Amino acid sequence: MKRALISVYDKRGIVDFARALVDLGWQIISTGGTFLELKRAGIDAVPIEEVTKFPEILDGRVKTLNPYIHGALLYKRDDEGHCKTIEDMGISSIDMVVNNLYPFEETLKKPNVSHEEIIENIDIGGPSMIRAAAKNYKYVTVIIDPQDYPRVLEELKEKGDTSLKTRLYLARKVYNYTAYYDSLISSYFNSLDQVDFPDYLSLGYKLKNTLRYGENPHQKAAFYIKPHINEGSVAMGKQLHGKELSFNNINDGSAALDMVKEFTEATIVAVKHANPCGIGSGKDILEAYLKAYECDRESIYGGIIAANREIDEETANEMSKIFLEVIIAPSFSQGALEILTKKKNLRLIEVGKLNTKNEEMEVKNASGGILIQDKDLKELADDLKVVTERRPTEEEMEDLLFAWKAVKHLKSNGVVIAKNKGTLGISGGEVNRFWAVENAIKRAGDKIRGSVLASDGFFPFKDSIEALGKAGVSAIIQPGGSIRDEEVIEEANRHNIAMIFTGIRHFKH
Repeated sequence: MKRALISVYDKRGIVDFARALVDLGWQIISTGGTFLELKRAGIDAVPIEEVTKFPEILDGRVKTLNPYIHGALLYKRDDEGHCKTIEDMGISSIDMVVNNLYPFEETLKKPNVSHEEIIENIDIGGPSMIRAAAKNYKYVTVIIDPQDYPRVLEELKEKGDTSLKTRLYLARKVYNYTAYYDSLISSYFNSLDQVDFPDYLSLGYKLKNTLRYGENPHQKAAFYIKPHINEGSVAMGKQLHGKELSFNNINDGSAALDMVKEFTEATIVAVKHANPCGIGSGKDILEAYLKAYECDRESIYGGIIAANREIDEETANEMSKIFLEVIIAPSFSQGALEILTKKKNLRLIEVGKLNTKNEEMEVKNASGGILIQDKDLKELADDLKVVTERRPTEEEMEDLLFAWKAVKHLKSNGVVIAKNKGTLGISGGEVNRFWAVENAIKRAGDKIRGSVLASDGFFPFKDSIEALGKAGVSAIIQPGGSIRDEEVIEEANRHNIAMIFTGIRHFKH
């Protein structure tokens, strides 16, 4: 008689599955709560103690860690030496393990959960058992996911056993699952010891969905999400309308959300290829949208919009006048939905509150490895250094701070020209800061007089300041720190430009 050991935390479908095994002539071994569940359903099961010849001890911490379990799982059925040992020891074969682990991930998410409760939800026997079964997949079937019950039962009914292909598939799922499970535990212990960069790094992500393709149609892609996700993310967002999000939609949408979280006033960020093409803040979301739209009426076409306020009917009416790929917002009014859902392919994503910035580490691929760093969440200090003869006016100061928040999200070298809390000229990703300034001036056009400029890095030469002065820019905010700072300051004074040094740079490569 073949035997299956069943011990599951997730009991979905387990009674029906066990009953089907019994009908096929299998004997069931079970533990704890699962044993009671099967008994209540009238399913005859053997308690684990009868197999291990040892009671559960330490409040259930030790119950399956036993040679009568692991020997029964790990011996090679076609190895004479193994078979003789099993026979001599009086160990009976276990041919199937059905197990899923203590809910460590769910426990971490509980509000005000204690350290003691978290520790108690670290499973020991379960991972040992399913890893042993998976290692011996040539002979043993191991199931961790209730969705696999039908596949296994179908093969048992048709062939009397599972196929090697199915057992390999199930074993693969085990090792993916335990690796993810252990990554959560290691992350938790790293946080306890305040270690950002451990000697061995495991990153735990779960598949949300596969995508049609990546950045380009010839690239495969998928979307994986972290276990601890707050509101205000694309990963947790609820899609209200439109076709499936693409790789580029998700990438651009995430960039847009990061940008809009910088602002407390009603703000709209329009993004194209992960770069802002327009940012506007105003007394309400309509005013913010109109400012963002006016920055670059052409590039916003086919772009991604992120808002930090509900999209109302009036704003939706304006947005509906052009083609947009995605609109992301905390919420949408009913009137806004009635207008925007008339556009068949427009994706609407509701993300909830945007009250916190995403503080997770940033990960970048490098040749042969990865680079990890803190997210750039550095705030400006109150004691900003005015280095020119003229101090910025109150209105200029508001625009300088607005532009500074915008420029940190551009690819370096990045500059932003802004006025009345709306961007006029944006230029990022240039290899030369003067070229970035030239492009921003050109894009700002005849609206530039009286505007301000923010630069993510210092000005190495005075030529940019000369060009900005001639164009009519009245104030500049920049990190400072160039060996030619004095020349730059002198040029700003010559054009009556107010200049602030932040002492902070925002390179983004």
